Amino acid sequence: MSRTKLVIAAAVAILGILSAAAFLGSNDAKAGPPKQPANSDTEAGAKLYAENCASCHGAQLEGEPDWRSPKDDGTLPAPPHDQTGHTWHHGDALLFNYTKLGGQAALEASGVTDFVSSMPSFGDQLSEQEIWDILAFIKSTWPDRMRETQKVRTEGEQMQGSS
Repeated sequence: MSRTKLVIAAAVAILGILSAAAFLGSNDAKAGPPKQPANSDTEAGAKLYAENCASCHGAQLEGEPDWRSPKDDGTLPAPPHDQTGHTWHHGDALLFNYTKLGGQAALEASGVTDFVSSMPSFGDQLSEQEIWDILAFIKSTWPDRMRETQKVRTEGEQMQGSS
């Protein structure tokens, strides 16, 4: 198997583990996964993204170069949040928790100990509404097909969380 295919296969496997771990590691199972409020503000989200996210994920949501290749410290570069990345492959609960808690804390809280993330926590800098606004902005840039796919994943998280 070529190195590129191996890296892609590993990334897909890791993302699957992260999705399951984020759901299974929920601290409040009765409340279910967090839900995006209907009043999310994409304009506010764009401004907050520029202030808090663009330095790593790019002003145009393009991510860091070679984002699929691990750095020397074992972490992956910041992925794109545009249609070329994998953000749209994940439901809202995973995206919200990863942003609020930070990658490593979200993983450890979920019992994932064999993956290293350099995503910082924004829970002490941003309100929950501001995180939702950023996610609404990111999603607003995706084509309809990707938004619909991501919505279905989110609905799946909600169904699993309410059972």
